[in-house]
Amino acid sequence: MCTAISHLSSRHYFGRTLDLEYTYDEHIVVTPRRFPFRFLELPADENHYAMIGIATVMDGYPLYYDACNEHGLGIAGLNFVGNAIYRPWEEGVYNLAQFELIPWLLGRCKNISEARAELGRINLLDVSFRRDLPVARLHWMLSDRSGSITVEPTADGLCIYDNPVGVLANNPPFPHQLKTLSLYQNLTAEEPSTPRFGGNFTESPISRGTGALGLPGDWTSPSRFVRAAFVKLNTAPKETAEDSVNQFFHILGAVEQIEGCLKLGNASERTQYTSCYDTEAATCYCKTYGNHRITSVSLPEDSINTSELHAYPLIKTEQFYFPKDPS
Repeated sequence: MCTAISHLSSRHYFGRTLDLEYTYDEHIVVTPRRFPFRFLELPADENHYAMIGIATVMDGYPLYYDACNEHGLGIAGLNFVGNAIYRPWEEGVYNLAQFELIPWLLGRCKNISEARAELGRINLLDVSFRRDLPVARLHWMLSDRSGSITVEPTADGLCIYDNPVGVLANNPPFPHQLKTLSLYQNLTAEEPSTPRFGGNFTESPISRGTGALGLPGDWTSPSRFVRAAFVKLNTAPKETAEDSVNQFFHILGAVEQIEGCLKLGNASERTQYTSCYDTEAATCYCKTYGNHRITSVSLPEDSINTSELHAYPLIKTEQFYFPKDPS
């Protein structure tokens, strides 16, 4: 279970939580322009836009969970189990496996407009990366400074929706997630000035924060969608990149999953990592469940035209600061 957001502050920021009960040894991975992306049904691409994101590298191939490219386009793939439907091979279109979608789009498209046009020519195949891996059932949020779209492979085909709130969770399909927000239109970050209960009821509020009373706090996808949207849309923009990144992690902290609160048999789901991309600087920021210190990696200018992947491990143990005795 995951949550993704797009946020305008000092610049455009994009990222997500990855909420699972397991990991595949994810790294921050830089793919330079000359890395040979090989596709199952299409010719290899050895001349594409550079990208940076969180990926598992298997057999020399970066399997991206989320990433942005050098032109400011970001993409995140979220679980869409029970709704994602992939199709057989078709004539006259780009036949891609789901794990090929992020590198294909980020390698060719500078912005949402170009990605939308490209998506109209794509057919997603029901194939896995390796026989020992399941086919990931996903949908995606794409964002740049101009806005966001949601892409869902369903029984109706590859559906593309405008995403006016810049938020995506897992299930149900995006139109239903968006409709859920209508149930919470009464919520506000402001303190009610007068009682609205009716009649002669005039009791003073028991606490601050009653304007948002009823904001869902559980771990279901609809609740996380509503909570992330409310927090994001009511957060004031910041002036510096440092403050904006800090704020971004606080927004996604509202939907962070705590180990032990969602049990799956003998396992427990948790937020394995939280990512944030300054898409205009092509910089990835990341922290893990076990480490609150933020790791930052940017596209390296001196090697952007090379062909070798650059992989940076995620720090998974806490790093404490011990100040010296001022005396």
